[in-house]
Amino acid sequence: MTNKDDATFPEPDDARGQGAAPDETTGSDADASGPAPSGEAGAQDDLTIDDILGTEQTADAAAEDLGSPSERADEHESALVIDLKRLQAEYANYRRRTEEQREREIERAQGEAAKGLLPVLDDLDRAAQHGDLQPGTPFAAIGDKVRAVAERLGVVAYGKAGELFDPQQHEAIFQAPTPGATEPTILEVVEVGYRLGSVELRPAKVVVAVAADPSTSSGD
Repeated sequence: MTNKDDATFPEPDDARGQGAAPDETTGSDADASGPAPSGEAGAQDDLTIDDILGTEQTADAAAEDLGSPSERADEHESALVIDLKRLQAEYANYRRRTEEQREREIERAQGEAAKGLLPVLDDLDRAAQHGDLQPGTPFAAIGDKVRAVAERLGVVAYGKAGELFDPQQHEAIFQAPTPGATEPTILEVVEVGYRLGSVELRPAKVVVAVAADPSTSSGD
């Protein structure tokens, strides 16, 4: 008599099919349903060695590759030295311009103060022409002191008869045709000119001798 527990029963065909199918189907579905690679990732995966080696190098990367570290350090040091020399030259020019401007301002201030002495100096010149400044007189002593103050300030008189006429320094108040004159010459100084350094305090007022008209002289 056969024992029910020892009896074997054949498995149904459907059961055997269901046991084998899930492994194959599961793998296929996992591959099919997985996320598709993005375009960028796919492009990187598709790169070959030739593509990487053939990629154009950027300017920054090329600059980094140029020369050895010591050469790049020397170039950097040279650039710093050039900048330093440029700054030194600019500072030297700045100091020179500042000094020149300061000197001009000092001369201008001194010139304004010296202008107050010009009428006194004119009176002394007229007194000397009339013989009023006799040596040893109080008037002569005062005149000497005033002239000494003007000299200490740096006031210089200019304009003498016989000098060539310079329109930059002289003011012609009259032109006198003079026989034998070949070029404009100071014939007479009406008012002496004064300057202080590069500052023109007053131009010299003069009478200028000019060449006579030949036609006029021949007609006479």
